[in-house]
Amino acid sequence: MNAQTEFGFQAGPVGRLEVAVDRPAGASRGVAVISHPHPLHGGTLTNKVVQTLARAFVLSGWTAVRFNFRGVGASEGVYDEGRGELDDLLSVVGAVAPQGALCLAGFSFGAFVTTRAVEQLHSQREIERVVLVGTAASRFDAAAVPADLHARTLVVHGEQDDTVPLAAVMDWARPQVLPVLVVPGGGHFFHGQLPLLRELVQRHVRA
Repeated sequence: MNAQTEFGFQAGPVGRLEVAVDRPAGASRGVAVISHPHPLHGGTLTNKVVQTLARAFVLSGWTAVRFNFRGVGASEGVYDEGRGELDDLLSVVGAVAPQGALCLAGFSFGAFVTTRAVEQLHSQREIERVVLVGTAASRFDAAAVPADLHARTLVVHGEQDDTVPLAAVMDWARPQVLPVLVVPGGGHFFHGQLPLLRELVQRHVRA
């Protein structure tokens, strides 16, 4: 994302995982762990939406940690349909933010995995903010967001997303009465609208 990005590795459930860390200019408010899109469709920690999420957290005073799921980039292992990827995410959280303030964010497949992580971690520790962008609710069984986290959760979706139809996300959100912020004219990758996405995330994180 910038010259100050720290790249490295950490132990994962089935081998090492590639990680990238970006730090704020001043004291960090905590750690935000961000998950990338589908491993079999080009998703990596360098995805533009993932980088935009990282930038939004850094500008809001958080340390942003991106990582490659198993089998992606230099991360070891093979794709596991979301099951192993959840284990990857939980292992990253345990390594980079074992305690203290935590935010979880994800894009597309990464948002689906993030919902599963929130489901598991919710009873164990406090989660300051959740950000779900382009949630892959049409292709995967995204978990419901705990009711007491709704006010801390931002769900953003493009009106004209042709990868994950808006209707699918509304069908997932409706039973929860979970608000969805719709970007008019937005596609799955928010081409031309990444500055707006960054601003929306910053507004949510700083609220």
